[in-house]
Amino acid sequence: MIDRRVRPTPLLLAACIAAICSNLAHAQAAPDNAGLPEVVVTAQRTATLESKTPVALSVVSGAQAETWGLDSPALLGDRLPNVRLDGSYDGLRITIRGVTSSDTTDKGDPSAAFMLDGVYIARPQGQTVSFHDIDRVEVLRGPQGTLYGRNTTAGAVNVISNAPTQVLEGAIGIEAGKYNSRKGSAMLNVPISPALAVRAAVAFNRHDSYLTNAQGTPHELGQDRDDVSARLSARLAFSNTASLLLRFDHSTIRDNTDGFVPDTNFFRGVETGKPVWYGASAGARLTNRFVPPNTVPEQGYSRKSTSGIGAEFTWDLGPVSLYYVGSHRKFAHDFLVNYYYRIVPTYAIGVHQGFDGDYRQDSHELRLATNGKGPLTAQAGVYWFRERSDTLYTFRDLEPLGLPPYYVFPTGPTEARSKAVFGQATYSLLPRLRATVGARWTEDERTRVGSTNFQQGPAFNPATDFKLLNAAELTTRKTTWRAGVEFDVTPATMAYAFVATGYKAGGFNDGCLAGVRALGIDCPAQVAVPAATLFYQPETLTSVEAGVKSRFWNNRASVNLAVFDYDYKNLQLSGVAMVMGAPRYVTRNAGLASVRGLEAEGVVKLTQDDRITYAVSLLDAHYDSYSPDGVTSWAGRKLDRAPSHTVTLGYEHVFRIGDGQLKAGANVRRSAAYVIGVPTQGLEYRIPARTSSDAQLAWQPGGAPWSVLARVRNIENKVQPLTVDSFGMTMPSEPRTVDVRLDWRF
Repeated sequence: MIDRRVRPTPLLLAACIAAICSNLAHAQAAPDNAGLPEVVVTAQRTATLESKTPVALSVVSGAQAETWGLDSPALLGDRLPNVRLDGSYDGLRITIRGVTSSDTTDKGDPSAAFMLDGVYIARPQGQTVSFHDIDRVEVLRGPQGTLYGRNTTAGAVNVISNAPTQVLEGAIGIEAGKYNSRKGSAMLNVPISPALAVRAAVAFNRHDSYLTNAQGTPHELGQDRDDVSARLSARLAFSNTASLLLRFDHSTIRDNTDGFVPDTNFFRGVETGKPVWYGASAGARLTNRFVPPNTVPEQGYSRKSTSGIGAEFTWDLGPVSLYYVGSHRKFAHDFLVNYYYRIVPTYAIGVHQGFDGDYRQDSHELRLATNGKGPLTAQAGVYWFRERSDTLYTFRDLEPLGLPPYYVFPTGPTEARSKAVFGQATYSLLPRLRATVGARWTEDERTRVGSTNFQQGPAFNPATDFKLLNAAELTTRKTTWRAGVEFDVTPATMAYAFVATGYKAGGFNDGCLAGVRALGIDCPAQVAVPAATLFYQPETLTSVEAGVKSRFWNNRASVNLAVFDYDYKNLQLSGVAMVMGAPRYVTRNAGLASVRGLEAEGVVKLTQDDRITYAVSLLDAHYDSYSPDGVTSWAGRKLDRAPSHTVTLGYEHVFRIGDGQLKAGANVRRSAAYVIGVPTQGLEYRIPARTSSDAQLAWQPGGAPWSVLARVRNIENKVQPLTVDSFGMTMPSEPRTVDVRLDWRF
């Protein structure tokens, strides 16, 4: 059942509905041509109208993202029901309907797939892309195991960039704001011939740190930004039936990974095992006062570069169309970070961590889909993916734990391979009734070789140092499926229901099985790890969901409503635990969990000049059976980042001044309290309910090629934790920001 303690939600929902109905009563004179535009999506891998797609789906257009200042994936969640996207120092954390993942290492996988133009991006650190010249972002809620495959137990996020067109156009934008924020972007689209068009886009984004250094050092802290991104694309039409779209993108990011503060900036009583929230100003939350007793902080840094080349080939063969999507991507990252490392409840030390990583991935998908408007529509395809990574983690200053001066994890390669066969078909049983079935068979292989080194110096010395082997390999296979029905209640209202499954691959932790030998290192029984500890199993999710999508009031209002119930097994939880006297990052299966809820979102166009957007969610996500330490039961406790309710309301009004338009907008989101758990430490951090508001004001002169936009985010200037790790390091959210943007288009 939905949490009975959730009392504000019905009142807030009633107030929202009353306000909308009141405005509707005063807006009956709105002209019929003020209807809502249709949005074309590819959520089911073929182009369909969003209002006719039987999936819980939110779409943010590129224009909306620009107006709202959503220049990275981490800012999307505040606008969507039951979705959180948190940008942490170690990558993007995606939580959808309480399903999430915290393992961002090379051996881990996310619970939600993040894609760029339909290409899966494996590393969370490489998902913090800068939004520029995008067409839209599609966020699918719920398991997508049939059409999207592995690692979609939570859902999928697909960022879709603008493709070249046969229109000569260009745009330039500049922006400045608080924290010395400065941004710029440019785009040029050129039709070379009727068969060839090219498009180039570039953007930079910089701002100073949101944090204040009170450690007594001159160093700059993190939560800054300095990135440059570029994309070049070309579309070649071989004929009226065949075309090839090529994309190349490259980004460099130069920021600082020291973007966290101690959890004591938000909570008291951590040492008792029961953290309690206390009130403080945003400035106090964002100040790092920790002075390490064992070392002196150094200047942190982070350098990332990512690039990729992708190809999309489409060929209309008459009865069917052939689609190919292929990509090769590279990601490199090195950083130095100063940890806040709590080793006992009342004592924390400083730890320096260095990292150097290189990642490469390739993916190919070949798919056939039927054409025409007959009773049967179907698609089927094959998929292949490979990722290889080489990483080096180096920790210093862990002597208080009894470790040597250098605690090092050289790993390479770690390889992941996945292959799949999939298909889905929809058949019209009656003119208004359709049934869908689909399935996907996936095989995942993962191998890893490396070591845990205990060193006296930065380089390994066989005379004084020793190594423990980290070597494992695992193959998992899974068939995921989907079965559902959809019914056109009216031409503008569709109801649907389905059962769908999702799957996240299994993996392994540090260590080795007895008798294994690799890299010239043996694994004798006295240092071996039992298989039950070394390996963790795939997590699976079965979802029962029903929904309604409707447009009404002369196509000036919409509602997308969904209810769902999950059976969630073997969810993978990660954190630092002591293994053989040393800290290791460990992932374990957490038994069973239940997730159920309701979400509704839509738009009401009151008049030609007035528009309301709304989103409401109810969620009950908790453990059914789980014991982090084998003694304490967490049954009944909430899953991470799963507030029992959220309500979002947005309003826009256009003031027509002469030939120009002044558009004012505001968005308010109210979220119930939620928790962030650290099972390996037995801790739960409860973040209280909060309200967050944004506003923007845009001026577009009549017939002019330029426009100006001013906006403010987080008007309340409230800061809360986004992540809390096993050491107590807390990633805070952004403070209030204010900026102004000028755009020129031709």
